[in-house]
Amino acid sequence: MKGFLEIIRGYIPDETGGEVIEYALILGLIAVACITVIGAFGTKVVARWTSVRSSM
Repeated sequence: MKGFLEIIRGYIPDETGGEVIEYALILGLIAVACITVIGAFGTKVVARWTSVRSSM
């Protein structure tokens, strides 16, 4: 039982994973923003490329 308590105490003050979580959240927000922008302007870009391709 003593070994188990020492293992638990070793994890309590450990805060090294906080930065990883923050970076993951920032990356997720960037991904959502990119998907939103592509969804909003994607049809306009496709229409422009189709117009350029048909004029060639």
